[in-house]
Amino acid sequence: MLANFLVPILEDGWRFIAIFAGVTLLAALTGAAWLFWPLMVLTLWSIYFFRDPPRGVPQEDGLLIAPADGLVQMVSQAVAPVELGLGEDPLTRVSIFLSVFDVHINRSPCAGTIEVVAYRPGKFLNAAAEKASDENERMALALRRPDGRLIGCVQIAGWVARRIVCIVKPGQALVAGERFGHIRFGSRTDLYLPKGSRLLVAPGQRMIGGETVMAELDPVLSTPRRAIDI
Repeated sequence: MLANFLVPILEDGWRFIAIFAGVTLLAALTGAAWLFWPLMVLTLWSIYFFRDPPRGVPQEDGLLIAPADGLVQMVSQAVAPVELGLGEDPLTRVSIFLSVFDVHINRSPCAGTIEVVAYRPGKFLNAAAEKASDENERMALALRRPDGRLIGCVQIAGWVARRIVCIVKPGQALVAGERFGHIRFGSRTDLYLPKGSRLLVAPGQRMIGGETVMAELDPVLSTPRRAIDI
């Protein structure tokens, strides 16, 4: 547990940590012990929440890496949001649910150039709900790989998460595992796989953003993995 605190902190998180710490200090100075300890817990939790641990990103081409930490909540066939430009045919959608205890940084699933960054306002339903993909506030990104294939990734707000942060713009080149944003405080990230991809994860499996290989874009690679063919 201590190792989770001894990691870099997301720059955007320092102001929240400072607010919690300031209020905690005020409670200590006023002798409000009944308030001090709950605030101390919140301060420590905010440090834990905004951690930004380094990741060992797989470098093999043709892989799609987890864009977020969390639990694979569902794998389904769904039409991607129209703003992604992925067409009207259903694609395999892998939904990763991020609890308030997960690292909330989003990372690029592969190397490529950002083609679309589209924000859509919406509701703040439970991110675990199926309809959250269509009705909740979201930020959709389309990433064009060097081989021409388009990868869709969507940041979805939840009933606790009220702020989607995206730090990339169209035309920007990303390497696999590079940070492109985060969501506070509890949310979901959807990854749309191109047709012909081989799924390597299943519902209930825990993802490590920037490390876990979720799919292979090519049917056969030099290092075979156990797969679920789409």
